[in-house]
Amino acid sequence: MCSIQMQSLQKVLRLGVAIGSFLLFVPLSGQRRAITKYFLQSFQGKETLFPMSKPLKADQLETARQEVWDCWLKANAQDSPQLIPLTTLSEQTHGQWVIPETLEPNAKLNYYYGRKGASTDAQIPAFIYLHGSGPRDAEWATGLKLAQVFADAPSIYFIPQIPQEGEWYRWYQRSKQWFMERLLRQLFLHPQVDANRLYLMGISEGGYGSQRLASFYADYWAAVGPMAGGEPLKNAPVENLRNTPFSLRTGAQDFGFYRNLLTRYTREALDSLGRLNGGEYHHWVELIPNAGHAIDYRRTPTWLKQWRRIPTPSRISWEDFEMDGRHRRGFANLQIIQRPNATERTRYEERIEGNVVDLTIQNVHYQTLEKDSRWGIELKSARTYTPVSGGRLIVYLTAAQVDSTRPVVVRVNGATVWTGLCEPTMSAMVNSLACFYDAERIYPFAIEVKY
Repeated sequence: MCSIQMQSLQKVLRLGVAIGSFLLFVPLSGQRRAITKYFLQSFQGKETLFPMSKPLKADQLETARQEVWDCWLKANAQDSPQLIPLTTLSEQTHGQWVIPETLEPNAKLNYYYGRKGASTDAQIPAFIYLHGSGPRDAEWATGLKLAQVFADAPSIYFIPQIPQEGEWYRWYQRSKQWFMERLLRQLFLHPQVDANRLYLMGISEGGYGSQRLASFYADYWAAVGPMAGGEPLKNAPVENLRNTPFSLRTGAQDFGFYRNLLTRYTREALDSLGRLNGGEYHHWVELIPNAGHAIDYRRTPTWLKQWRRIPTPSRISWEDFEMDGRHRRGFANLQIIQRPNATERTRYEERIEGNVVDLTIQNVHYQTLEKDSRWGIELKSARTYTPVSGGRLIVYLTAAQVDSTRPVVVRVNGATVWTGLCEPTMSAMVNSLACFYDAERIYPFAIEVKY
């Protein structure tokens, strides 16, 4: 059985679900309450795992997945703040989220949110647009105007306004990670949003932010398009974009903060990865001749919209880097239980083929090759890798990735660390959904690996 697609899942969800076995649901009401409570606690940052449950029979999988999703819907309905109702995008379709004081004091995030094009029951793509670093009221208004002229309808737009200027004017900070993860969680819940067509783009400061967020959250995006930007690759490792098409368009004469130079370095890195990996790492990185900081932004959303996300790829690359002092809990189908090194970055390469899961896990060491003397920007770096041990992680799998009727082998750095039959459990579904928020990644199989 392959993983349920978002659209078909939303059609079958219902409150009255046929219960197939007391083995799975004893008692049913208590099970639902426990799962819902666990989800609510996960929203508050609690990162414990839901207790291991008994294996499921084949005829119980669909019912179990529906029960887990129903509890997820119930938990999210009790959480706040919520997105405003989806209507036609305009100056009137705006809302506000208050960011927790512990993340950013006195911060209120205003946003525009709405639909472009005729109303339809079909699922449509959603775009997130991050504005530049001028006066925030003017930049936010410009974002709405641009969204209204971009030729990508039918589509949904979320256009946030940076809460504060000065030192808080960065889109990658922890307070912005809080809103981004809440937004992703709520977009995945909306019946009109196509979960495999979420796009992120931004201009100038929003270009820097979208490039960092592209790498940090690469497993969520169908494609990402920074404009008039350019980040040092240490801030946004391009290896994470193996399954995430990426556009970066910058003026060739855009010299401010080395934007043109850093765009060239990004293009060179992605060109090299594309050649080495058989056409993976789809990208369109362009230095626009005779252009400065102002460019034509209209081509980016059109390019982005052609791509669809692959939610459960057979091969991933992930450099687990911290962003504003924070790491992701997991990426793609990997959930980190214990990081192998508290101070180093970790590189994960995964290939799933023929019931074998091959993981290469290494420490990442950076050496600065080129640095700006005025602002201290590390423009270019080299990396070396060393073997690592002492970590724990969960490998989540679907029946589309492995044949659960035959033994599965997990290897780390060439050594076999697990062999056996994968048994589906409700706890795997609960934990993977709490980690990734994603109906496309409600994984029935979970293998815990120590290395």
